[in-house]
Amino acid sequence: MNDSKPTEVDRWLGPELYSSDRPELTLEGSKCRECSAVTFPRQDSCPRCAGLDVAPHPLAREGSIWAVTVQRFAPKPPYLCPPDEFRPYAVAYVDLGGEVLVEGRVSMADGQTLRIGQPVRLVAESLVDHAGELWQLFAFEPSGDA
Repeated sequence: MNDSKPTEVDRWLGPELYSSDRPELTLEGSKCRECSAVTFPRQDSCPRCAGLDVAPHPLAREGSIWAVTVQRFAPKPPYLCPPDEFRPYAVAYVDLGGEVLVEGRVSMADGQTLRIGQPVRLVAESLVDHAGELWQLFAFEPSGDA
């Protein structure tokens, strides 16, 4: 795991999710200039006021767990990993800067130790698909105690 930003050499799942003008890995949402609603992923219109005046908005890199669970079975296709190689992983909604909830994997072996309110930070995680290709995706890792 690391916090480096996506590069052209890396194969990133959902490259449109990341800010390209930041020195570190940063998720990019959108912010409405009318009502200040923040969304992730980016949207062309505001879900709160239906306004069209939205702009790219870099999200906080740190936040806290809002809800958490453990994925114990292989998701349906197009999940990249073959079912026989699936390993359970934690998934959480993370409150980033009090602006938006983002769903993502949590990088740790035992998801049972995660708690609501626990601080986390954005990191990159590697995933090998069924064809042996290496992919990068965003995840969160604990950064302290709740």
